[in-house]
Amino acid sequence: MRMSFGGPNDRRPRGEWAWPASSLLGGLTTPSRKRMLALGVRVWYPADRILMRESEDTTFVMILLDGVVKATGRTHDGREALLAVRMGGDLVGEFAGLDGRPRSATVTSCGPLAALTVTRAEFLDCLRRDPAIALAVNEAIVTKLRVANSRRIDFTGCDVATRLARVLHQIAMTYGERVGGGAVIRWPITQPELATLSGAAEPTVHKALRALRDSGAISTGYRSIRIEDLALLSRMAFAE
Repeated sequence: MRMSFGGPNDRRPRGEWAWPASSLLGGLTTPSRKRMLALGVRVWYPADRILMRESEDTTFVMILLDGVVKATGRTHDGREALLAVRMGGDLVGEFAGLDGRPRSATVTSCGPLAALTVTRAEFLDCLRRDPAIALAVNEAIVTKLRVANSRRIDFTGCDVATRLARVLHQIAMTYGERVGGGAVIRWPITQPELATLSGAAEPTVHKALRALRDSGAISTGYRSIRIEDLALLSRMAFAE
């Protein structure tokens, strides 16, 4: 669910946002959530702000309160690959926060963002003191790895149209705002980003998008996508 906030002048108490149950914050018990929300310093960022940069040595962790970020990485030939999208309720930067090694990806805000910035020491201390939070963080990391592995396996032998349908279906089910039998993906996503997620060339993804539009499964606007028929998109994505 997309939630709005008023920027640096917003005096909303910590914990007033309602995060989806599938997110880290949404899945915690009330005491553990309050403990986690008491960490760090609240920060606000505009769109297109780089929050963490691939290979840098920073180790802070960010707890996303409201907004959307994308994680990207550089391929061997210098192209930017979209690795993941995270929204309010999620955690970013936890890999470096846990092992102290350089960043594995660049994280950029996709729109206005509210978050908590937490030092590595404070983050690790919280995990030691609250086993429920430590377990939730571990489960969130495992989920991310499972999604990454599943994407690699699912894409084996699939044509581009099927891979794109699976990418859009996963995004819609995880982060989309349900509207009737469809869903709206409100964060801005470009065709090059869809191409990297689908493991395909941009012109090929452009053709696959046109086919999905022609089928009635989706409609597109400026850097936005609406799933018109989730059931149809699911059939196109996972039909044997």
